[in-house]
Amino acid sequence: VELGLITPPMGMNIFVIKAMAPHIKLSDMFKGVMPFIVSDLVRLVILVAFPAISLVLLN
Repeated sequence: VELGLITPPMGMNIFVIKAMAPHIKLSDMFKGVMPFIVSDLVRLVILVAFPAISLVLLN
C-alpha cells in the first residue's frame, strides 16, 4: 500500500507534503522518496521469489 501512496499516479503522501511545504519543488520530493521506492521494490521481489517468508511466524 505504501508503494502506491508514494508513487504516481496517486502519490497521495507526496501531494499532502507538497501542500504543507509549497516552497519545495515536487521533483525534489520524488528524488527524496526514491530510496523508499527502491527498498519497497526489493522487498516485493524477495517476497515474490520466496513466498514462504511471508508464512513464517516467529515467537
